[in-house]
Amino acid sequence: MTPAETVAAIRADARFEAACAVLRRDHARLVEDVIRLTEIPAPPFKEQARSAAYLEMLRAHGLEEVEQDAIGNAMGLRRGFGNGEILVVAAHLDTVFPEGTDVRVRREGTKLFAPGVGDDTLSLAANLALLRALDEAGIRTRNDILFVGDVGEEGIGDLRGVRHLFTEGRHKPRIRAFLSVDSPDVARICNGAIGSRRWKVTFRGPGGHSFSAFGLVNPVYAMAEAARAIAAIEVPPGTNSTHCVSIVSGGTSINAIPNAISMQVDLRSGVPDVLDRMETRFLAILGEATVAENTTRSTQTGAITLERERIGDRPAGGTSPDDPIAQAAWAAVAAEGYTPSFEASSTDANIPMSLGIPALKIGAGGRGGRAHSLEEWIDLEPEESLRGMRTALATILAVAGMEGIG
Repeated sequence: MTPAETVAAIRADARFEAACAVLRRDHARLVEDVIRLTEIPAPPFKEQARSAAYLEMLRAHGLEEVEQDAIGNAMGLRRGFGNGEILVVAAHLDTVFPEGTDVRVRREGTKLFAPGVGDDTLSLAANLALLRALDEAGIRTRNDILFVGDVGEEGIGDLRGVRHLFTEGRHKPRIRAFLSVDSPDVARICNGAIGSRRWKVTFRGPGGHSFSAFGLVNPVYAMAEAARAIAAIEVPPGTNSTHCVSIVSGGTSINAIPNAISMQVDLRSGVPDVLDRMETRFLAILGEATVAENTTRSTQTGAITLERERIGDRPAGGTSPDDPIAQAAWAAVAAEGYTPSFEASSTDANIPMSLGIPALKIGAGGRGGRAHSLEEWIDLEPEESLRGMRTALATILAVAGMEGIG
């Protein structure tokens, strides 16, 4: 059977209809789970409390081998009837919001408002709802399904949770496919991995009084020269390549030449070779800017020195639109009346894609907006939310292999 035929057969099966009926009946529980998890803060690198809560939720749902691994991922296994190969269904625990952010949920009708409510707390709760539906409908799959709440997806978390899963996790030899459930939008299927290299760069110098030491080398001028040259880096069209000087810090007083100034830089591309070339040029620019300042102004009391620290490395990659996993997701989206599209982004799926493991980012259902802002919201109007969850369920079953289908 083709992936489209497989999805059609799954949707026509009475067990799938029974699972969808469970999703409808338990929709209020989905909303309660979203609220409960959203209100457990999960700042970058401080996801422990939410991870512990999610671990207990996985355990209460009857999964096997429920555990928290060394990096902090919470996971549990739903065993299949095949040879033990694994489909990972993941959602990330962390949010972009710092410690102390008010994460209390405000509810207005079917809308929920709170930082992190849609990215990616909704997906954590949706995966639990899908698990309940599978169990109550008695659906068995060929592959084992490893449900994971992972850490470190956002920002300089650098995908550390999923990276650990695929480099040191005990399940890694058996993982054959990966689905990251992330954001409400189900129509946009992410099959491309935008890679990134993130750097913190510090220029140091002797410093001095802005008036009496005038003429000495100035780290800010070196940094400014570097930033100007970075802005001039040309990116090949059609490669989803970008560069950005994003955070600048340093200095002590308005009337002092700084002795240190730092900037953070984000380089991105969907093509690994392009990303490598951008990074090579970026590193050369730093050296050129340092030399330029040291030859332009006085180094009598000391020269400009350069410190470089790579603080992020997300690999680029992709899953072919012709791969069965991509075709299954496409068919599942289209079957619900959406207009599917493939896109590239930076998600947990970057890691398996870079390793050649079929992987996608799919949506959890419903609608949302203002992600990564204090005004973040989702709308869990039941019919639209259920359409999305049916889409995710059909995709998961097509990839994991539903008993009696195909």
